[in-house]
Amino acid sequence: MFNDTKHGFDAAKTEYEAFLLEPHAWVPNNRKLPVVIYRRALMPASGDLAAAFEILFERNAWPAQWRNGIFDYHHFHATAHEVLGVSGGSAQVIVGGPGGKVVTISAGDALLLPAGTGHCLQSFERQFQVVAGYPEGQQWDIRREALSPQELQAMNALPFPALDPIDGKHGPLVEYWLRAA
Repeated sequence: MFNDTKHGFDAAKTEYEAFLLEPHAWVPNNRKLPVVIYRRALMPASGDLAAAFEILFERNAWPAQWRNGIFDYHHFHATAHEVLGVSGGSAQVIVGGPGGKVVTISAGDALLLPAGTGHCLQSFERQFQVVAGYPEGQQWDIRREALSPQELQAMNALPFPALDPIDGKHGPLVEYWLRAA
């Protein structure tokens, strides 16, 4: 397990919760792979969280591609898994599509969304910002409507990343996702 307390990485202090979502209306979610919320993936007082998440994601083969907020409309990605590292503020996010589960995430937390998982910003406090990373070789899209059967098959056939975006070879992605494969 990787630890680098200088950059706020301390795997021993990271807790996580994982849950599966059923398809909901036009949002496919992912029947096999759970959503994972990492609590205190980085220590909030450790400095530049955005840069630290970028370093962490890069080290674990989930290169960061952008910094911003989360869209305030329901959407999902069919062509890539996604990890969102909260680099500032806090927010309530609906996961699973309209009427889905509301989760609260705060600076230092990370949210791992398997391809097909609906998400939408419900509310936020302070200067809410996330850093988004995607597995090497996967390019994200934005979907707001149901997938065709062929698109759903392609989404379900996406390769599993070899490393957890937070804990490398020891995190919940390895524990839950690779076991589901």
